Amino acid sequence: MMKDFQTQLEHAASQIEKDLKTKLAERDEAPESLLEAMRYASLDGGKRFRPFLVHATAALFQADEQLVRDTALAIECIHCYSLIHDDLPSMDNDELRRGRPTLWKFTDEATAILAGDSLQTMAFEILSTNATLSNGLMKLELINELAVAAGKAGMVGGQIRDMAAENNDDPQFADILLIHSQKTGALITFAASAGAIIGGADNTSKEALKLYGQKLGLAFQLKDDLLDVVGNSKDLGKTPGKDADVGKATLVSTLGAGKAELFLNNLKDGALYALKPFGEKADTLREAITFVCERDR
Repeated sequence: MMKDFQTQLEHAASQIEKDLKTKLAERDEAPESLLEAMRYASLDGGKRFRPFLVHATAALFQADEQLVRDTALAIECIHCYSLIHDDLPSMDNDELRRGRPTLWKFTDEATAILAGDSLQTMAFEILSTNATLSNGLMKLELINELAVAAGKAGMVGGQIRDMAAENNDDPQFADILLIHSQKTGALITFAASAGAIIGGADNTSKEALKLYGQKLGLAFQLKDDLLDVVGNSKDLGKTPGKDADVGKATLVSTLGAGKAELFLNNLKDGALYALKPFGEKADTLREAITFVCERDR
């Protein structure tokens, strides 16, 4: 089954690549230098896991395909913007991303900041375009949920907490969970919930997928932290060992690798439990949590 999952993941990635290229080729008044930076940071790389989740959860319901694609594209724009900003000297100060120089190294810091800003706002442009009486309320819910996931109580808030926790001699387990649930988990949780919104699912289904997304998001970050300890730059496409070098508070540094692996398995079990109401229809999502927990990059 995992081979079929990999095919679906690659198909979603191919679709996002096509849609991103189309969007960034639109003729408007945007400076070409800005578009070039946006293309460099968003095209030709990444697992596109968050857009895949939108497609996979939407497949459980009768969801409008164009709105699924628009939502998947919007969330990838937010994700790519976050990576640009994360890599900046004032943030994580990374020089390698997806096996090549980060955007601020390829261009300059100011251009990188503005390219990230442009990808962020483009996400909401995508979701708000072509609103009609029939889909307007649904688009409004998606825009609101994405804004919350990406904002002060979500991804951005998690980034602030993450930086504040550096070189904390006594990081608390609950504090690290909050950092991870916001910085990484919030966007993944939205991706896992979006399909239910587009499909007009009932509240029970929405809550089940939200719980799945929360467990999946924490597992994704925890696996990243484990790979940062044992991985290499060739496989990861970025510099390993950065967390320890800057004194980041992670579950691996707090629990140790062995207990962190046990906690990862617990998160996997929780994600699988959340999918019970959907039966066999959710097998792709079950394979997604297995993929996250067993990946090597």
